[in-house]
Order: sequence, then C-alpha cells, then structure tokens
Amino acid sequence: MARYTGPTNRISRREGVDLGFKTVGTKAHAMLLKRLNVPPGAHGSKGRRKLSGFGEQLREKQKVKRMYGTLERQFRKVFERAKKWKGNTGEKLIVFLEQRLDNTLYRMALAPTRRAARQFVSHGHVFVNGKKVSIPSYLVRPEDVVSLKPKILEIPSVKKMLEGESGGIPGWLERKGPVGKVVRMPERTDVRDDINEQLIVEYYSR
Repeated sequence: MARYTGPTNRISRREGVDLGFKTVGTKAHAMLLKRLNVPPGAHGSKGRRKLSGFGEQLREKQKVKRMYGTLERQFRKVFERAKKWKGNTGEKLIVFLEQRLDNTLYRMALAPTRRAARQFVSHGHVFVNGKKVSIPSYLVRPEDVVSLKPKILEIPSVKKMLEGESGGIPGWLERKGPVGKVVRMPERTDVRDDINEQLIVEYYSR
C-alpha cells in the first residue's frame, strides 16, 4: 500500500485527535483544532457513531500508525518485534516507535512535524554521529548525536524552532542549538500523547 498523500486534516479528524501533521502555531493548525471534533465526509456534522470493541481497537491502531507515519506492514513488524521482548508488549511497541530517527528529530524540536522530519531524513539531510542516515525507521540509541545539514537550518519553520525555548523536549533527549543527543532509552512515561497501547495489543491478538 502506498503512503497516504491526501489532505492531512481529514485523517486527523477521522481519528478525532491532532496527529501532529500541522506545525503548531500556524493558521492551518488553528483551523484543524476548530474542526477536530467533526468527522470528515458529508455526514460528519452528525457526530461519531458508538464503536464496538473491535472498532475501538482498530481506530487506536490506525491512530498510532498514522501518528508515527508508518505503513501497515512496518507497524506490524514493529509490533512483532515488541512481542518478542520480555515485559509489556504495548509499552515496548511505543518505545520502538519513539526510537525512530524521524520521530527523534521531531521530539528534539529540529523539525516542525514528523512528516517534515521524515522528509529531512529521506533526502539525506540528517546525520547521526557525523554519518548521513537516510532511513526514517533507523533506531537511535543512547549517546547518539543527531544533527542537520546547514541549509536545512535556514528553513523558516526550523529557524523559528531553534530560536524558541526547548523546554518541551522529553527527558530521554537533549538539544543544544541545532544539535541533539540521545541521553537514554525512551520510556513509556516520556510519551504524553493520548495512546492506549493495550487496545493495539488486543487488536493484533485476535
């Protein structure tokens, strides 16, 4: 299945949450927030139907998959990998998703959205420990240093982020200017997004 390239507001409204597709503080983001509770389509104004147990599991899986920008096969592979580890499968799934290079770039406030971060990586503008990495799903590890090509730092949205405070960066990461570092492995408690990973585990355990 090809990656979705249609209107991003539509899928955020479908899930009923801000999936991070629009840069915070922009007019486009403000417009999304105003209509977030209205599902897409001609009958969206009638509200949302009550979901079955399976429906809730499916929607949670779709929401998280879209939030991190992965395809179905990729997402399933991450889940299968998480299932092989000892401990809570759902929590490990979220940890693996957080470790992705594109997400790490976004969490470090070096990219305005995960989609932009993925594009930076795919186009060869991101370095890990001084070496170019062009795979968005690359998993970062403690002590990894992440940086961008100088020309990317001139993009207005990136420049604005670098000029602002970096207080929203989670504890497993740190950033000094345009360079970020992975301090430790991410933990489930570092992720403040509204995610119920147990529903995803139940979906794949049917």
